[in-house]
Amino acid sequence: MSNSISHFLNNCIIYVQSHLPQSCLVCGTRVVGALLCPVCAEHLPRLPAERCPQCALPSPGGALCGRCLKHPPAFQATVVRHVYGPPLDGLVRDFKYRGQLALADFFADTLAEELAGRALPDLILPMPLHESRLVERGFNQAVEIVRRLAPRLGMAWDATACRRLRPTPPQAGLDLKARRRNLRGVFRCDLDLAGKRVALLDDVMTTGASLDELAREARRAGAVEVSAWVVARTLAHGD
Repeated sequence: MSNSISHFLNNCIIYVQSHLPQSCLVCGTRVVGALLCPVCAEHLPRLPAERCPQCALPSPGGALCGRCLKHPPAFQATVVRHVYGPPLDGLVRDFKYRGQLALADFFADTLAEELAGRALPDLILPMPLHESRLVERGFNQAVEIVRRLAPRLGMAWDATACRRLRPTPPQAGLDLKARRRNLRGVFRCDLDLAGKRVALLDDVMTTGASLDELAREARRAGAVEVSAWVVARTLAHGD
């Protein structure tokens, strides 16, 4: 199926899901114009208010955590609201692996709410997928979120500025050092980012290794400030 036909069908599905009665994706309650009922949307697991401003893990008083003080990532801040846990983890999997692209609107709305009142950067860059993974999945989940988020914020974005040069082995079960070895040199930014403040967007942050490596490449391309924007954050170190 061509990309144009696929996008048309996905837009039709999103329109239907946005305008006709359906079941809440979490509890099954009938809803109209939403994917989740108000109760389930309100009770998605949230990160505590007191969290490290750099990596978003819980931290007393909202201070920089010890890990970020000792080994600071290349991004200066993380914007995220939710914990990657039930039932949000199931929604992310439905979006990512089952093609429920209407969830991209929900995730974009969540991020837009979290960003309200904050100073915004110059450009959003979605986490790139390798071409082989893109062919396999049919879409880049980060691009689908950015496509909807950027207009809400009135921001520029670029899905082609950075590339993933090679596929990487599965990260699950690897410690942070092994993840970093997997990712070393895997990204390239072709866009001149000199003097730019950029946000890197991904769906989930686990260890932050992928975002850290991409942030390093964005800095090599000239970015003066880099932040990470994600839909959800795991509470255990364990991307």
